[in-house]
Amino acid sequence: MRVDVSKAHCGLVFALVLTGAAQSARAADPAAGAGLFEDRCVTCHVARGGGQGPSLVTVFGRKAGSAPGFRYSAALSGSGLTWTAGALDRFLAGPSKMVPGTAMQVVIANPAQRADLIAFLASQKR
Repeated sequence: MRVDVSKAHCGLVFALVLTGAAQSARAADPAAGAGLFEDRCVTCHVARGGGQGPSLVTVFGRKAGSAPGFRYSAALSGSGLTWTAGALDRFLAGPSKMVPGTAMQVVIANPAQRADLIAFLASQKR
């Protein structure tokens, strides 16, 4: 799968991913996030289309557990979360700590990698 990242979104994306735990001395890199997505996420998720997990296109602003056509865990569906940069940062740092009972088990412990991944996700538009 080839993932395109628009350079026009980089400034906006950087602003979106600056959260308390994810702040770093460098700008978030959506291209590096695309690589991390390929390495760690595509087993279950796709940026476009369908997959084992829900599509992550336009994940920003979406209520957790609400993408059509996917059956979520009761924990995530009932979490009341809305996917913002901050919520994604906390979730990716420890999904089962943030939402006990979620099916999501992949942890991105490195704050810079989370920022890159969130920057990539923010760049994904329909």
